[in-house]
Amino acid sequence: MEAQNFTTTISVEQSPSDVFNAINNVRGWWSEEIEGSTDKLNEEWDYHYEDVHRCKMKIVELVPNKKVVWQVMDNYFSFTKDKSEWKNNKIIFEITEKDNKTQLRFSQIGLVPKYECYDICQNAWSTYIQKSLYSLITTGKGQPNVKSKPQADFTTIILVNQTPHEVFNAINNVSGWWQGEIEGSTTKLNDEFIYRMKDIHFSKQKLVEVIPDKKVVWLITESKLSFTKDMSEWTGTKIIFDISEINNKTQLRFTHAGLVPTIECYGACSNAWSQLVQQSLFSLITTGKGKKIF
Repeated sequence: MEAQNFTTTISVEQSPSDVFNAINNVRGWWSEEIEGSTDKLNEEWDYHYEDVHRCKMKIVELVPNKKVVWQVMDNYFSFTKDKSEWKNNKIIFEITEKDNKTQLRFSQIGLVPKYECYDICQNAWSTYIQKSLYSLITTGKGQPNVKSKPQADFTTIILVNQTPHEVFNAINNVSGWWQGEIEGSTTKLNDEFIYRMKDIHFSKQKLVEVIPDKKVVWLITESKLSFTKDMSEWTGTKIIFDISEINNKTQLRFTHAGLVPTIECYGACSNAWSQLVQQSLFSLITTGKGKKIF
């Protein structure tokens, strides 16, 4: 059986030339975080979105007003086991005239349902093509990812088959996935709890936002890291869990707002969070038991 590559189509009143030019203005509809030339044959350019997604594209076919093809030379996802899932895929834009309109058919050859990223990626492409690129073609203004601040907060994403309610409950079962000693209540608005990991890490969290099955936010009111000059680097930062539904699956987006590359603990802390969220919390949600990491 032939693999089901992702495809979506839009139809507009504008000319094939208008559509072709809009496609090549990648910063205008996909992301402002593009480095390199995006409108010349054999050019290579880089895309990135926070710490979640990076890729390198090469323009391997460019037929004015008819076709554009990108080869994915390299790829990184923070939220999949195989970080390079897109590598060697082709992204194809085919332009045709039909019923006095211009039709654009978008395909990613290699983006198939067996990919771990399939649901998130096809949902993202649908939004970028049907809304942002469509808007750029028809109004002259797209809806791309805006350029992030130089100090990007740490973010990671997981996708599960369980319900938002099950994900919400697992998040609040902090002792079930965050390894260390937990003291206090972790489930209700304004609850406060303490976390300790031996003599390495101490922090005090307050639940400042709790929206059942949608969002949980902790404010770090006090912290002490033994391995940094400024031991209170976490104090005043926020840990945010955003829950949403995508194609009958549940997405959890984890953000540590204030954990940025310029602070000393960033490398160790971002690595720890990646493992805790992608492995331990993921395991708690999907199997009912967290995974020992440290």
